[in-house]
Amino acid sequence: MKTAHLVDPELRPLLEQMPDRVLEVSVLHAMRGQRQAAALESLLQDDGLPVTLTQHNIWGGEEAPAVRVVVISPQHERKGRMGILHIHGGGYVLGSPEQSTPLTRPTAAQQDCVIVSVDYRLAPQTPFPGPLEDCYAALVWMTEQADELGIDPAHIGVMGDSAGAGLAASLALLTRDRGGPKLAFQNLMYPMLDDRTVTDPNPNPVTGEFSWTRQDNLFGWHAYLGHEAGLPDISCYAAAARAQDLGGLPPAWIGVGSIDLFLDENIEYARRLIRAGVPVEFSIYPGGFHGFNGDPAYALARRARKQRQDALAGFNPLRHTHDFGL
Repeated sequence: MKTAHLVDPELRPLLEQMPDRVLEVSVLHAMRGQRQAAALESLLQDDGLPVTLTQHNIWGGEEAPAVRVVVISPQHERKGRMGILHIHGGGYVLGSPEQSTPLTRPTAAQQDCVIVSVDYRLAPQTPFPGPLEDCYAALVWMTEQADELGIDPAHIGVMGDSAGAGLAASLALLTRDRGGPKLAFQNLMYPMLDDRTVTDPNPNPVTGEFSWTRQDNLFGWHAYLGHEAGLPDISCYAAAARAQDLGGLPPAWIGVGSIDLFLDENIEYARRLIRAGVPVEFSIYPGGFHGFNGDPAYALARRARKQRQDALAGFNPLRHTHDFGL
């Protein structure tokens, strides 16, 4: 553990709990099943949050399968709420809306907003552009159904972690260029933005040792792209950092730990957004590795969660929030 001394002291015991694993195609089916079973079991426990979950199968586009979305909404009906399209993380190869409910349920309650969490198809079974098109279909659907969902269509934004945040950033580019629904904000936690991190000839020596490693990143990008990472002419809709023009994108909040593999690509993307005239709030959390914010028992995680929620509140037309532990 060459960089263990850089980990936030309170988080260091977590390093011993990290499982030894190799991310490869042969283990994906079992990992997906185990994680989904655990998520579904946890949903059976009553956490007391005043929100409801409903699921819908929506039109995915010509010659595309239906897309499943999970809608998390406050129990009391109301019009004009903020809407969030949530895109789960998992390196483009893992994850589901149910596995993200420890984030989405409290966020819906705290912000008094409606969240649509999209169950996009996973790589390598479905590489780019399939997962992104699923997210676009969900954005179009929630915009068209805004009145029924109780959403103010002028206050719909995207939110994601890791690969989900990378998809959110790509979706912001895609809907801008297609003339699709206009987004109000981007809320991006350690976004996976740049396939070229895999082939960086001068990698940051203090990032990427824990949780999501360079080897994981190589696997995730290869699975999503369907070929090697770092090649010329990869679409900006696959890797948002490839975009030449970042103008006209919605305001962004970006958070990342100082020893997260995605630190450098996140810093560079934030810098370029700012130079393109996009309002950006950028937070670096000292001693945070990838996924450090998962457990609110730790002070650094609580600080990141609060700043993320504060950023969301700034775009909330109702302008009031409740404290539900985020």
